[in-house]
Amino acid sequence: MPASKKPAPHYFGHRKRLKERFLRSGLNAFADYEVLELALTFAVPQKDTKPAAKELLKKFGSFAAVLEAGVGELKTVTGVKDQAAALLKFLRETSWYYARAASAKKDLLSSPSFAADYLRSFLKGSRDEVFCALFLNSKNNLMKAESIQTGTVDRSVVYPRKIVERALLNNCCGVIIAHNHPAGSTDPSKDDISTTSSVKEALDTVDIKLLDHIIIGGNGYFSFKENNLI
Repeated sequence: MPASKKPAPHYFGHRKRLKERFLRSGLNAFADYEVLELALTFAVPQKDTKPAAKELLKKFGSFAAVLEAGVGELKTVTGVKDQAAALLKFLRETSWYYARAASAKKDLLSSPSFAADYLRSFLKGSRDEVFCALFLNSKNNLMKAESIQTGTVDRSVVYPRKIVERALLNNCCGVIIAHNHPAGSTDPSKDDISTTSSVKEALDTVDIKLLDHIIIGGNGYFSFKENNLI
């Protein structure tokens, strides 16, 4: 008699159901570990990916932190090898690539939340404070984004001069400045407020508008424009 077939591993059916849920309704009803679990199925074909997904969240603390981790860090998690680590990094970079492409067609002045989403991708979860600028055309579409300074510096002197130089070089009509607060708070400091004023005054001298100053922190943001501080 022919040997009976071994039953398929239990997770095969689970993978199929995950994919069907995603195709039916997107990621809205997914838990963070389920998103990672589904993603890992494309790089780990012969194993249950749920344990690795849960371990990634336990080690790094959040979905965003998993995607922001380095390849070497990711591979310290059981079940995450070269293919899986490369996939997770690819997802992170793809999200930034998409945000950059979509921003070229968006009015960033009328949608600070969209600008914040783009900036979060641009900053890539930096653990240091990064000050950057978005250079916009007359329709408030993104022309270019540049990192101006990383780490602590005398912002009142350095930032305005650099931003004016880059704004003129990019031939832009408006500028949104931004920086992150690695500690998570989005509250503007006195230095943030004075820097905003200095940059605005410097740009006014060359007839370029400072449109907003956005602070990225944790999962939120603070817009000077939305809070009538600019």
